Amino acid sequence: MSDFLLELGQNPTARKVIKGLGLPVPMPQKLRRADGPWAARPLQDQVIIVGAPAGAAFAPAIARTLASAGADASVVGDDGSFEAFADPGEAYGRPAERLDLLDLPDPDERGGPRPQGLVFDASSLTTPGSLRALYDFFHPLVRRLARCGRVVVLGRPPEEADHPDTAAAQAALEGFVRSVAKEVGRTGATANLIYVSEGAEPRLDGPLRFLLSAHSTFITGQPLRVTAVAAAAAASDDPTPWVRSLEGKVALVTGAARGIGAATARLLAGEGAKVVCLDRPQDDALTSQIAREIGGVPLLVDIVDASAPRAIATALAELGGVDVIVHNAGITRDKTLARMAPEKWEQTLDINLTAVTRITSELVEGTLKDGGRLIFLSSIAGIAGNMGQTNYAASKAGLIGYVRAGAKEAASRGITVNAIAPGFIETRLTAAIPVMIREAGRRLSALGQGGLPRDVGEAITFLATPESQGITGAVLRVCGGALVGA
Repeated sequence: MSDFLLELGQNPTARKVIKGLGLPVPMPQKLRRADGPWAARPLQDQVIIVGAPAGAAFAPAIARTLASAGADASVVGDDGSFEAFADPGEAYGRPAERLDLLDLPDPDERGGPRPQGLVFDASSLTTPGSLRALYDFFHPLVRRLARCGRVVVLGRPPEEADHPDTAAAQAALEGFVRSVAKEVGRTGATANLIYVSEGAEPRLDGPLRFLLSAHSTFITGQPLRVTAVAAAAAASDDPTPWVRSLEGKVALVTGAARGIGAATARLLAGEGAKVVCLDRPQDDALTSQIAREIGGVPLLVDIVDASAPRAIATALAELGGVDVIVHNAGITRDKTLARMAPEKWEQTLDINLTAVTRITSELVEGTLKDGGRLIFLSSIAGIAGNMGQTNYAASKAGLIGYVRAGAKEAASRGITVNAIAPGFIETRLTAAIPVMIREAGRRLSALGQGGLPRDVGEAITFLATPESQGITGAVLRVCGGALVGA
């Protein structure tokens, strides 16, 4: 179902009239989305301003990422930090520039940079007083950020700090970023935080590139942890690892006939994967159509059948095993707890949680390859709860617990285990919601609109790639900065 206010906002005359009359009508910014598979240089010709105070630990990694992704870096920092950008910039023909914030004209005046991204390395902030560096960097720049721009702050996990003052400074980053996300969301911009553990710096490239790109459109206000928990995958000599990085891989997507599952199947195929599209036998026509369109393989199985785990494992074994498993299939059977029939409880838990764990246990034993990916579709409901969804919320919260425990077990094999928690996504299910509730779901977020199935698929696809090796045990919200939940 189309979003009337989003469409209205694209009409310059309508925007002018509504603004002139002072009407309290929200007009969301149309979001910038990637128009195809990952490119070698997704940030081509974009101006990214980097804040790198003295002692910034991530300056070399940031410099390499921006230069290789095609960005033009302007650096605010001391001589040592700027030097980290010199060699990567020269190597890619994009020499970094120094920027003095005191020389910037007022944001309301013409002139000065209009960056597509702002990146701040906060790793050296070790006391509450040092947080002033956040203000000094962002205050003169945030109003200059382009529409649909990106803000990324990098820090160290507070729980790894060696002093309470350092933990306080690093924990403050999360509150700061969540607030910035709400302030810039009206322009379609996003703000996110990356916590990088000691020793995991080489794994920063993928997450940073993703969050700065148009592939992360509906992710904002989120902390992402990059660690060395999962064992390193086999080294690749691919000079362009971001281009068709799933070439030769086999991916299983459950619930692939429509919505998020279908969007995910298409995106994974676009990155080179052979996609096994699994859905119920009743959805044969839709499932087969998707599989034909993407050169995939249809697999008709009811996941609650006792024979489902073995049937799926057998089908995947015929393809030589599986590299990526996406558990997307799920249902809702909404009723308040007092009015819920036991059948609705059992059916929801069976499909959304029990079947998922049974199938995973079967596939992990011999079908999922080392260095593989396990990705589970949770929900904001599993984090914040929902009226009339005790069964659904319990099942989705259960998946989060399963992911966090499973990540530790799978780490030695280089397998990452993560969950995606979508917010309000424009699907046939949300189209059936009463109009007032649907409007509230759309507007109660930093971006002020619902996401698209492909927004969730983009996050899944990133977590499926080799470049996400540093992320495991995570719950990544794709919610546009929803105002509910943690």
